[in-house]
Amino acid sequence: MRRVLVIDDHAPSRDILRRALAANRCEIVGEGSSGRAALELASVTVPEVILMAVGLPDLDGIHAARKIMQAKPVPIILVSNHYDSETVERAKQVGVMGYLLKPLRDEEVLPAIELAVSHFREFVTLQKENEDLKKTLEARKIIERAKGILMKSKGLSEAEAFSLIQKKSMDLRRPMGEIAQAVILSEELSKGKGA
Repeated sequence: MRRVLVIDDHAPSRDILRRALAANRCEIVGEGSSGRAALELASVTVPEVILMAVGLPDLDGIHAARKIMQAKPVPIILVSNHYDSETVERAKQVGVMGYLLKPLRDEEVLPAIELAVSHFREFVTLQKENEDLKKTLEARKIIERAKGILMKSKGLSEAEAFSLIQKKSMDLRRPMGEIAQAVILSEELSKGKGA
């Protein structure tokens, strides 16, 4: 059972969504009819997915989606009674995971939700892997710099300098990047002291 937030200012569309979600055993955690309501309800109801109309009276669905994605990302499916490439492009740029056209059919809703949730999970996983990769690359740069400092100051080979950082990392149970950063800081402090 998926927890779904429904945002649509058109009451008949909300009724259709309500019926389709009930038929697919989804739990509606909140309903609203404006972009501002979407922002508020997204933070307090913690939905697994949001179904939101594009044309809302105060803040269109794409602007609301952008703000929600910046605050606490969640899969969002836009619902509209027309398709145009500019709207779809704007939706893609803010990270919307799906787009449904009105009139909605019950049998389209659950597949759209499941695909949106699945693609969102993949997106989050890739984003985390990307962040981890960036951190790893930064740590490697710092370790290389620290090795250079140790090689120069202590007359060590590259392998010996690496082994020294690795041993300190294991002894102190701290990441090698932190040990390397300490070596660099120590070098910078000793240079500042001599100046």
